Amino acid sequence: MCGLSAFVSSRPDAGPPDADTAAAFAAALETMRHRGPDDTQIEYGDGYAFGFNRLAIIDREHSVQPIRYADRWTVVFNGEIYNYRELRADLIREHNAVFTTEGDSEVLAAAFHYWGEAALPRMRGMFAFVAFDHRTGTLHAARDAFGIKPLYLLETADGLFLASERKALVPFAASAGGALDTDALAHYLTFQYVPEPLTLHRHVRRLAPGHRLVWTPGGGVREYRWFRPSLRPLHVQPEAAYQAIQDALTASVRRHLHADVPVGTFLSSGVDSSAIVALAARERPDIHAFTAGFAAQGYSEIEVAQDTADQLGVRLTPTVVTDEDVLAALPRIVQLLDDPIADPSLIPLYFLSRTAARHVTVVLSGEGSDELFGGYRIYREPHSLAGVGRLPVGVKRGLRHLAEVLPEGVKGRSFLERGTTPIEQRYYGNARIFTADEKARLMRYTAQPHTDITGHLYAETADVDDVASMQYVDLHTWLPGDILAKADRMSMAHSLELRVPFLDQQVYAAAAGLPTELKLPSGTQTTKHALREAMRGIVPESVRSNRKLGFPTPTRLWLRGPIGDWVDALLAGSQAGHLIDLNYARGLLAEHRRGEADRSRKVWTVAMFCLWHAINVERSIVVPAPAAVPQLL
Repeated sequence: MCGLSAFVSSRPDAGPPDADTAAAFAAALETMRHRGPDDTQIEYGDGYAFGFNRLAIIDREHSVQPIRYADRWTVVFNGEIYNYRELRADLIREHNAVFTTEGDSEVLAAAFHYWGEAALPRMRGMFAFVAFDHRTGTLHAARDAFGIKPLYLLETADGLFLASERKALVPFAASAGGALDTDALAHYLTFQYVPEPLTLHRHVRRLAPGHRLVWTPGGGVREYRWFRPSLRPLHVQPEAAYQAIQDALTASVRRHLHADVPVGTFLSSGVDSSAIVALAARERPDIHAFTAGFAAQGYSEIEVAQDTADQLGVRLTPTVVTDEDVLAALPRIVQLLDDPIADPSLIPLYFLSRTAARHVTVVLSGEGSDELFGGYRIYREPHSLAGVGRLPVGVKRGLRHLAEVLPEGVKGRSFLERGTTPIEQRYYGNARIFTADEKARLMRYTAQPHTDITGHLYAETADVDDVASMQYVDLHTWLPGDILAKADRMSMAHSLELRVPFLDQQVYAAAAGLPTELKLPSGTQTTKHALREAMRGIVPESVRSNRKLGFPTPTRLWLRGPIGDWVDALLAGSQAGHLIDLNYARGLLAEHRRGEADRSRKVWTVAMFCLWHAINVERSIVVPAPAAVPQLL
């Protein structure tokens, strides 16, 4: 796990970076020091620079990066390859490959040297890497299948820059112009995050999940897709499907536990994290689990998590987050994100990671389960709307008109609107914040519609049912843009490696062909049915049959108290008024505080952008570097 940075010049005859450029490169790498505090190395050469901040997990003494391989490649690699020992054996058998370390970094370099792009689907793990071919002057980069690890890129007249975080690229973007991407902002106001590959910086973007790129001087960036997750329901025998899930997840957890440092787990109230803890405890009975909750009544999973931990016989360390903690940490959290994410659950994740980092260096967590196995209640919507969907077109048109004239808040209006709206217009992810009409009031400009992000995804799933289409949209948008981005940033803030056993090739394969009835049985409110059945006898029955809370956050309460006062002052003093109507946003906050309507998600989304703007554009809020948190022995 690490923070990587790389630069390759567009001039074929370029020499090593001059002193000023080298100093700027080193300073940019230092902004990601939290990602890898154990070691920092920079390699400068003719027309290139590679930098690496290392969090040492495997082969701690020897697997230093950047790594040179076969007198041809310079490689930097962020992530973990869980089957690196098998790949190493294959490379020795097939190519007599020579290795000087015992880690996965050199295996990745050798795999790319001998197998090229064919190495990518053979690697089980999470990764973002950059490999420079000194013989041809070609740069290669790739990102894992689901986007667990980030990779940002910036192309200027000077060459190509890449980094694990956007903040390490911004100093080099001046020549390209630093304009804020207003389309990306508009999408943020819809989704609560900036969808990939966009960022709020017009010239910095992300390599998409399951993609690789090739760059040559004068040839520019060429991107290729090497993996496309797809959920296509098949006819399967239920018991065989449950067993396949159990076997795949068991094997995945076993692989994810491999490390030369202490490993723990996160534990909430749901079947996802409970399954990981239960399976991990079978391999390591002394596994240490961590959970979080808020001091506000009704917003804590600690009691449920403690009961689960007691039944599984594992040690649990809870973290209680107060309103004062939130106010103190919010600027640091938003700075870490690079682009704002208005998902309030990242706040407990920040504090949870801080606590865990005092005890362990690696944690296993349950991200990805909901998207693969159908864990969101919104996935039941196609079933509830099926009756309206079967009505004649003319009748639906009339019901749509009726919904439009009904006053907002009248019971039944939302049902009629959703039932008469095609799914590709109705569903664009779990977090649907501002509608098109609301954005027209909020934004000071006209931007592209959300269908620019989701339209092609629906076109790619025209032959599957609506539930599978919704999952497909989330796998390509919500999962990398929100769930995995916040997991990476909040854990890495504390130099903690977060691993996600559900996003393993074999677990994905076990989920990909599940029919909708095995995920969301009709006549019930159950979600993730197949996963729950697969975990029968493994996780406590009280968890297996209950709905999780998912680290709930008291955003509604916050905005009616001191945090709401702080948000109001933030909006009042913001210099982002040329982009959004701050008076409209403050009006939403006032309605919420008077108890007239729940505007918490909308207000929080605007507030997190304004905080981001104050830190990154206005420079009116300066975030001090955090003190190192010592690890407890």
